[in-house]
Amino acid sequence: MERTNEQIALKVSFNTIIWNVVLFIFKLVAGIIGHSAAMISDSIHSLSDVLSTFVVIIGVKLSNKEADNDHPYGHERFESVAAIILAGILLATGFGIGKSGIETIIAGDYSSIIIPGRVALIAAIVSVVVKEAMYWYTRAAAKKTNSGALMADAWHHRSDALSSIGSFFGILGARIGFPVMDSLAGLVISFFIIKVSIDIFRDAISKMTDRAIDDDLEEEIRNVALSHEGVIGVDRLSTRMFGDKIYVDMEISLERHSLLYVSHGIAHAIHDAVEEKFVNVKHCMIHVNPSTES
Repeated sequence: MERTNEQIALKVSFNTIIWNVVLFIFKLVAGIIGHSAAMISDSIHSLSDVLSTFVVIIGVKLSNKEADNDHPYGHERFESVAAIILAGILLATGFGIGKSGIETIIAGDYSSIIIPGRVALIAAIVSVVVKEAMYWYTRAAAKKTNSGALMADAWHHRSDALSSIGSFFGILGARIGFPVMDSLAGLVISFFIIKVSIDIFRDAISKMTDRAIDDDLEEEIRNVALSHEGVIGVDRLSTRMFGDKIYVDMEISLERHSLLYVSHGIAHAIHDAVEEKFVNVKHCMIHVNPSTES
C-alpha cells in the first residue's frame, strides 16, 4: 500500500532523529577523547537537529489534521509555521558559530589551545558524510511530499555538514600549526547557515500570505480548462498558496445559450481534471460566464 505524505514525512523524521542521536554521542565522545572543543560544539549542533526534527513532526501532524469548525480550510499553514521556527533555529545557530569565531579571532590567544587528536579529525569526516547523506535523504522526501518544513529540516542537516567541514579544517589547521583556521572556517560557515535560514523564512512567509503560484503552472492550469469542449475562453484565473497546497479560482466563458446542466457538467469536468492532474491543488472553484461573442 502506498504511503501518504504524512507517513513518508514522519518515517524520514524518525529515522533522522535516530541518526542524529547516534551522531551526537559519537562526536561528543570523539571531541572529549581528541581534546577538540570544535568537535564538542559540533556535537551540540547535531543535538539541535533532534529538536528541529521534533518541530517538523509537530508541524506535519498539525498540518494534516482534517478541517474543523475553527479551521474550515484545513491546517496546512502549520507546516509553514514549523518552517519559520526552524529558520529561527538555523539563524541562531549561524550567529552563534559566527560570534564564537569573531571572539576567538579578536582575542588572538591560541597558546592555551590543546592540539586535537586524530580521532577528532576522523569524527569530522564521518559527520560530513553522514549529515550530507541525511540532507539528500530528507530533501528527496521533502520534494516528494512538497513539504516546506521537511525541506527546512534538510537544510538544517546541510548546515550541520557545513559545520563539520569547518570543524575538520579547524582541527586540521590546529594539527599543522594554524589554529586560527578553525575560527575563519566558522565565520564562512555561519554566513552560509544564515543565508539558508533567510531563504527558508522567505519561502515560508510567502506561503503564509496567499502568494500566487508561478506563471508556468498557472498556464498549465489554464490550458487544462481550454482543452475541454465547449470552453470559449478563460476570463479570469487566480491562484494562491495555502501552506503547501494550492487554491484555484477560475472563470470560464461558455456559449451564452448553453443549458444549465451542460454548463454545470463542463465546469465539473474541469474541476475534476485540475484536481486530478495537479496533486497539490486542494480546491478548484469554477465560475461560468456567458460568452460575449455573438
